[in-house]
Amino acid sequence: MEIVVKILYSLVIVVALLLSVLILIQPSKSGGFGGVFGGVGESVFGARAGSHLTKATVIMTVVFFVLALTLASLIGHTKSSESSGLDLEKVGVEAPAAPAAPAAAQK
Repeated sequence: MEIVVKILYSLVIVVALLLSVLILIQPSKSGGFGGVFGGVGESVFGARAGSHLTKATVIMTVVFFVLALTLASLIGHTKSSESSGLDLEKVGVEAPAAPAAPAAAQK
């Protein structure tokens, strides 16, 4: 199960990076950050790239959310099945010591 979680983490990171690149290269209506690169999206992908980039962005967004929800579900089930309550020994917290006897009771 641990290997699946690591693979999903890796996929989420890769998809997030690809999604960021897709969003940044899209031409915007007001120039925005897409115009900083001199219309890279239009020159590389053609004049009708807007519709293709938009479709790719929607698909990558759906993939990102599905991966994130799957990862959250797996991690939630793993944590709840490992321990049902808070185990102080696992956390490294010592159990409180018994209180010392009062001085009057010792005489």
